[in-house]
Amino acid sequence: MVVGTAAIAAPILHSFTDAMEWYQNGFSATQLWLNYIAFLPMPWLLLGIFAVRTETLGAGALVGAVLYGFAFTYFAHTTLYALAVGAPDYESLWQALGPTYTFHGALMVVGGLLFAGAALRSRSLPAVAVWLFGGGLLVNLVLALVPSPDIMQTLGTAVRNAGLVGMGYTTLVDSRQTAL
Repeated sequence: MVVGTAAIAAPILHSFTDAMEWYQNGFSATQLWLNYIAFLPMPWLLLGIFAVRTETLGAGALVGAVLYGFAFTYFAHTTLYALAVGAPDYESLWQALGPTYTFHGALMVVGGLLFAGAALRSRSLPAVAVWLFGGGLLVNLVLALVPSPDIMQTLGTAVRNAGLVGMGYTTLVDSRQTAL
């Protein structure tokens, strides 16, 4: 139940903080603290889903979950960094952190796609949720390579997060049925 609840709550809060950032036209201390709270469980979400479905997901999902979690551990740090230096917006933060941020973004995409591929092959999670998750990752990848307004990254993240929420919901429902 903990994994399912966290996989619903954290992505929803993360998307909410992205909407706050867009609405405010940049970062605020409140938005960044809420973002940090959302990021705390993110490194563990795919690992938790993997742990619940170890027998069906396989080694590719584990590798993907570890890479994705490693990336989000770094992203949580970047939120604290943005607070410490008073970064005004995402673009400024990305410019300040440079290749290290980009590297972790690539790890997130590769890890997430490895996990999604294993989940689709195993059919142990709803295909729609997994496709949303993987599709959102690909949208974020393309938008990182092509100049576009920040709102487009927010939309890609929202799609990815919708997939996580779907996987979390399935995990939560399955845990409740197992408990009965």
